[in-house]
Amino acid sequence: MNQIRAIRGMNDILPEEIHLWHHLERCTAQVLDSYGYREIRLPVVEHTALFSRAIGEVTDIVEKEMYSFPDRNDESLTLRPEGTAGCVRAVLQHGLANVQQKLWYAGPMFRYERPQKGRQRQFNQVGVEVFGTATADVEAELILLSARLWRSLGIDTAVELELNSLGDATARADYRSALVDYLNDHRDQLDEDSLRRLDSNPLRILDSKSENTQALLEAAPLLPDYLDSESRDHFQRLQELLDDNGIEYRLNPRLVRGLDYYNRTVFEWITDALGAQGTVCAGGRYDTLVEQLGGKPTPAAGFAMGLERLVLMMQALEQAPPAPAAADVYFVAVGPDAELAAFRLAESLRSATPGLAVAVHCGGGSFKSQMKKADKSGASFAVILGERELETGNAGLKPLRDGGEQGSVAFAELPARISELIEHGEH
Repeated sequence: MNQIRAIRGMNDILPEEIHLWHHLERCTAQVLDSYGYREIRLPVVEHTALFSRAIGEVTDIVEKEMYSFPDRNDESLTLRPEGTAGCVRAVLQHGLANVQQKLWYAGPMFRYERPQKGRQRQFNQVGVEVFGTATADVEAELILLSARLWRSLGIDTAVELELNSLGDATARADYRSALVDYLNDHRDQLDEDSLRRLDSNPLRILDSKSENTQALLEAAPLLPDYLDSESRDHFQRLQELLDDNGIEYRLNPRLVRGLDYYNRTVFEWITDALGAQGTVCAGGRYDTLVEQLGGKPTPAAGFAMGLERLVLMMQALEQAPPAPAAADVYFVAVGPDAELAAFRLAESLRSATPGLAVAVHCGGGSFKSQMKKADKSGASFAVILGERELETGNAGLKPLRDGGEQGSVAFAELPARISELIEHGEH
C-alpha cells in the first residue's frame, strides 16, 4: 500500500522550525499592537461569489487558482485565496464600517499555483486593513508599520519599497485605452498569456514575466502620465510623509496589483535575498471595494505579507533566533514510587514558575539511559529521583550544561532553588 503524503504545495511546519514562526508571529503582533491595530479572526471558507465580486472575474486568481467546490446544499464555496475580501465582508456583516477600523488577521490562504521556493498552494499571510480614512497618511502609516517590522526581524537591509499610483477609475480607463492601442499595434510580439489578458485585464500585462513582453513595454505609455489631479496630489502627499520619516522608496510606474479592487496608491516590499527578486509584502488603497460588496462608500487601505518568505529571509540573512531547548528541567525517576514523586514535584514546579518547561521522563529505563535523554533534551538541569532520594526527601539536582557538581535539594525547596539558579543564569 502506498504511503499517504501531504498534498503537493501544502507543507508541514515541523517542530524544528516552529520557533521561527513563533518569533515572527510574536514580533508582528507586538508591532501591530504598538500602532493600535486590533486582531480579527475570519473563516477559512467563504462563498465563491465573495471572491469573484471582490477580486475580479478575469483575474488569474478567480480564473485559475481558487479551490472552489459545491457543499451539500450545492452552494459554491471557496477556500480563501486572500484575506481582504473576507475582512470587508465581516466589517459589513457586523456593522463595523461606521467608525474608523484598524484591523489585522493571520492564517492560511489557498491558491492552486506551481509550488516553488516561498510560494505554496497553502500559504500563510498576515493582512492589515484600515477602513474609514481617505487621506494619504494612513498609507504612510501602513508603510511605516511594515518598515518597523522589518527592523524588528533584522531584515530591513534586504528589502526595497516600490510605489505607484493607479489613479481613479477615469484615469485608469484612459490609460487602459492607450495601453491597449499600443499593445494591439504589437500583438505579434506578445506572449500567449499577455494576448489572453489584452481584452480582459490589460493592466496585468505590465506584470508579465516574459522578457520579450517586458522589453516591448519599455516604449509603452506610462500610467502616471494619465493620473487625475486629486490622485497626483494624494500620491505627492504620501511621498512627503515617507521622506519626512526617512523611508527610502523607488517609484515604479509599471507596478500594478493582481487584484482588481485597488485604486490610487499601490506598494510592494521586494527582496532579492531569496534568489530571484520576489515580493514579501504588498498592498495599497481600495476605496470602492466596500461599496462593491454592498456597503456604503468607505475608503480603505491595507497590505498582506507572506510568512513563508519572511521565515526564509530570516534564515538567509542569519537573523533566525536559536531553537529553544525542549525542556528547562528534566526529571529522571527510577522506580514506580520515584515516578509518582516526579510527576507530583514537576506539577509543583510548573505552578511555582510559569513559563518554565518541565519534562518528566516517560517510558521507564535505566538511570543511565534516562540521563542520556535528559542531556539530549537540552535541559539546563536534571532532577534525579530514586530510592535514596525518596527516603531522605531530597532530590538530586544536576546542572547539565556547565559541568557543575550535582547537589541535593529538599523536595519542598526545589521550585525556589531552580528559580534562583535560572534567575542568576547558573545553567
